[in-house]
Amino acid sequence: MTTRKRLRPVEERVSPLQQAVTSALEDMKAVNVRVLDVRGLTDIADTMIIASGNSDRHVRSIAERVVEKAKAAGVRPLGTEGARDGEWVLVDLQDILVHVMLPRVREFYGLERLWEGGPLPPPAHPTPALAPPPARRRPGAR
Repeated sequence: MTTRKRLRPVEERVSPLQQAVTSALEDMKAVNVRVLDVRGLTDIADTMIIASGNSDRHVRSIAERVVEKAKAAGVRPLGTEGARDGEWVLVDLQDILVHVMLPRVREFYGLERLWEGGPLPPPAHPTPALAPPPARRRPGAR
């Protein structure tokens, strides 16, 4: 006779690294923090955390604190992108991707809708209908 273990909901199975990241976000007063479980949707990460900052300086500071807390938890980030501009900073922590953005950038890209499978916003500039390719002329024909 075998017994089946019941898996706890995702919210209860939080890694120490995820706890460190969310703690850093709380410490730095990040706005509108969302934790997305992207397992089964992509192989690049298990968890995606999206947060907003009030200014480009705030976004950079939040990302720096996330990196500090991750290092303290024993995880060295694979990379950090976008820290110079401060509108959208991506911190790659192997199994966790952390996106820290300005609210207008976050609204424009709509990562939550993309990864949760919700409706995507219409494109800002509709693409014109594709015209058929021009007819090819035969060599020597005029």
